[in-house]
Amino acid sequence: MQSIPATMTAIGIESPGGPEVLRAETLPVPVPAEGQVLIRVAFAGVNRPDVIQRQGLYPPPPGASPIPGLEVSGQVVAAANGVMTPLVGQKVCALVAGGGYAEYCLAEAAQCLPVPRGLALDAAAALPETLFTVWHNVFERGWACDGETLLVHGGTSGIGSMAIMLGKHFGLTVIVTCGDPGKCAAALEIGADHAIDYKATDFVAEVARITEGAGVHLVLDMVAGDYVARNLKCLADDGRHVTIAVQGGVRAEINMAEVMRRRLTLTGSTLRPRSKAFKSMLAQEILGNAWPLVEEGSLRPVMDLAFPLTEAAAAHSRMEAGDHIGKIVLKVS
Repeated sequence: MQSIPATMTAIGIESPGGPEVLRAETLPVPVPAEGQVLIRVAFAGVNRPDVIQRQGLYPPPPGASPIPGLEVSGQVVAAANGVMTPLVGQKVCALVAGGGYAEYCLAEAAQCLPVPRGLALDAAAALPETLFTVWHNVFERGWACDGETLLVHGGTSGIGSMAIMLGKHFGLTVIVTCGDPGKCAAALEIGADHAIDYKATDFVAEVARITEGAGVHLVLDMVAGDYVARNLKCLADDGRHVTIAVQGGVRAEINMAEVMRRRLTLTGSTLRPRSKAFKSMLAQEILGNAWPLVEEGSLRPVMDLAFPLTEAAAAHSRMEAGDHIGKIVLKVS
């Protein structure tokens, strides 16, 4: 094993603002505490919450690193006393509460997943955040069942592409919305059953047409705002609406009589502030149910571009421009 240096390069946030506020800085290498491992980072995933944190609107939870980055892949180089797995030297990917944009990152040992043979480390870094989010919100919180229909907004995003792939693996019909014909074509290639260009067509009317008026059983919503009332029109009776982001605004006006009459369920979640115990339990659920698909090679993230760690600002600019299809990652080492 290589020795662990005293300092590392990491990406800090000079002050809330645009991508240009991201800067490389030299920081001490963190030391694992109880239950933690230290990962020499190979790649770090770039996610929308990183952008919102950079803008000053999504502070890290208490005790989390202020360095952005919620998922990494790499090699375990140190472990706290009592950590039995993963072993030092093992290649893992991990969901973290912060600290991913760095050469070394702490992770809870129970939130690490083993990188199987045949899975490249850039792809491994692109899995945890979307896989944890989609598994919990579609299958646990949204109660998706074989044979049901799922509507997903942002079909070519990291979350959207993962929702398509997981949905198809577990027997769902998946309808997505995208912002142009090219992205609709990409979503269909990823595996969506139907892709709606929401700029050219009213997605409510299209969902009604596709489902022959029956509606969908579940909506995975990343927009909120005025989309909520429109999403409810897409739902079948007893349908479920799960919100995981509020890109269209935090407030929505809905007809509660309709919710009552049609027995609709509205819920949502954010993953980052959840307890270590919850995320560890979720990791075990994924390890038992979804990770076998990764191990056999049938589940792989859709990859966009990789940027060097020191070009994190360019990675954020690409994400905010909305041109990406799938996951953006930072190449660290």
